[in-house]
Amino acid sequence: MSESPPRPSLWKRWVIQPIVQQLTQGTSPTKIAQALAYGSTLGIFPIIGSTTLLTLLVGIPMKLNQPVLQAFKTLVYPLQWTLLLGFYRVGEILFGAPHVSISIPKMLERFFAEPGPFFRDYGMTAIYGITVWCLIAPPLVLILHFSTRPLIQRLADQIQRRRHASA
Repeated sequence: MSESPPRPSLWKRWVIQPIVQQLTQGTSPTKIAQALAYGSTLGIFPIIGSTTLLTLLVGIPMKLNQPVLQAFKTLVYPLQWTLLLGFYRVGEILFGAPHVSISIPKMLERFFAEPGPFFRDYGMTAIYGITVWCLIAPPLVLILHFSTRPLIQRLADQIQRRRHASA
């Protein structure tokens, strides 16, 4: 009678294995190019503080490499701040909405003092910015993916050749 292997502990099944899976999945050149493209695009989403959760929500079901995804999301953080006002202004133009004064210190003060009125006053502006981002995100992902995939493939080929040469 053959014995079945012992079942891993709950800690290993629910914590360790999922972490190892996230760190090691999606390591082909195509998947790395996808992670780079999605991480960069999701990283400029026009709501500050939402990109980490957004990259997790997109990356896990797509089986993208989380370290690559999160690294590129973080690398474009300055670009997110640079594009933020542009997303909102283009959204206002697109929807014919009135221009809303945006001052980060005043917005933060207002958010903590009066969250309800803050969301009433700035919620639509956020929706406008998200809409503009939604319009540019698909072509941006495609451009980034298809422009970086050959470079990543070439790098992977060079690494593979070096491994074979040293073996």
